[in-house]
Amino acid sequence: MKSILFVCLGNICRSPVVATIARHEFVRAGLNIFVDSAGTAAYHIGGPADSRSIASAASVGYDASAHRARQIVAQDFERFDAILSMDQSNLRELKMRCPPNLAHKVDLFLRFAGVDGEDEVPDPYYGGERDFRRVVELAQLGVKNLVLRQRDIA
Repeated sequence: MKSILFVCLGNICRSPVVATIARHEFVRAGLNIFVDSAGTAAYHIGGPADSRSIASAASVGYDASAHRARQIVAQDFERFDAILSMDQSNLRELKMRCPPNLAHKVDLFLRFAGVDGEDEVPDPYYGGERDFRRVVELAQLGVKNLVLRQRDIA
């Protein structure tokens, strides 16, 4: 795999954190995988990640402050090897937008990463600090599994 796009709704909470952690951990593991993130909605285009997401990632050593939100575009389905949604709602939206011949690229992040017992990364936007920490925990677990999978393939 050479590229992964992580997707949530507004591209300010979940997918930027997962992308930041993936980018860092892939480099640490010596994997050359291009990582980006996007949202299915256009609410926050050009804006930074939510300050609570930045803080939760920073609390465990990841810097998400450079992130700028963007919306997924049609070319992303061609460009990326995997397009991984944080939840079922955004997965449905991605599948509606995705050309049928590229549908095999679209999946849930945690399912694709092989995280047992977890299906979705819950949206922390209306939650508190604990909810943002949970996003980081699930991101770390899923990315760890992606690193192991890539090492098994290589």
